[in-house]
Amino acid sequence: MFILCFVHSSWAQQPNFFSRSEIGFSVGTTFYIGDLNQFKPFYKSNLAGGFMYRFNVHSRMTLRFTGIYGKVEAYDQDASQPLIVNRNLSFESPITELAGGLEFHYFPFQFGNKRYKGTAYMIAQVGVFKMNPQTQYNGELVDLQPLGTEGQNANSGKANYGLYQLCVPLGLGLKLSMGKYVSFNMDIAIRKTFTDYLDDVASDTYYDPVALQALNGTEAVALSNRSIDGSSFGRRGNSSNKDWYVYCGGMLTFRLGKGNNCPVLR
Repeated sequence: MFILCFVHSSWAQQPNFFSRSEIGFSVGTTFYIGDLNQFKPFYKSNLAGGFMYRFNVHSRMTLRFTGIYGKVEAYDQDASQPLIVNRNLSFESPITELAGGLEFHYFPFQFGNKRYKGTAYMIAQVGVFKMNPQTQYNGELVDLQPLGTEGQNANSGKANYGLYQLCVPLGLGLKLSMGKYVSFNMDIAIRKTFTDYLDDVASDTYYDPVALQALNGTEAVALSNRSIDGSSFGRRGNSSNKDWYVYCGGMLTFRLGKGNNCPVLR
């Protein structure tokens, strides 16, 4: 009987799936970097939120699975350059993302351990996100992807872009143990994407309005070129660069089980 109790007590103190697992909930902001905002961090940032599951492999590395929901937007009218203001494009898009990857700690971390109570960390993930570029037109919010504002049409040979895209979140963070079962985290991660259409702007030039009218209709023509002076000779976008977006937030995470923490790797 004594041996059974000893074995049970010893097992309970060992790291296990639940004692290594955490769930967390975050609140933060999202913003976009691309053709309509090339240089301004946190420009038109929007309230966003998310959740996270962590599995602590050891004190220096964690498996990390996250989901976020937010919104990005940008407006040429806010630019400092007259040529960009004259282009007069704008967009907004909801962002729903799921991602998984690794978190590397600069220092060992353990819940409730005064010696290992805090660390900075790096984030490297791969994910998928859903976007839906929209803009205000005649007092209504219009979906841009179905319109083919850059001549996307089966008949033109230029396929429409997908609303589901891949991303690679890369970032930095800080976390601090607040006892045996809770930690506070702050991190920021930029999302490399493989699309130039988060803002519905990719082409260097405006599509021919007569051809666009025949392909996709009057509304596509109107939203393809919204320049204030009506010019079609300016630069619509930059096809050499893909779009990015950023999530920055704070999070509380909660350890799911009892027992000792994951093994310490110094």
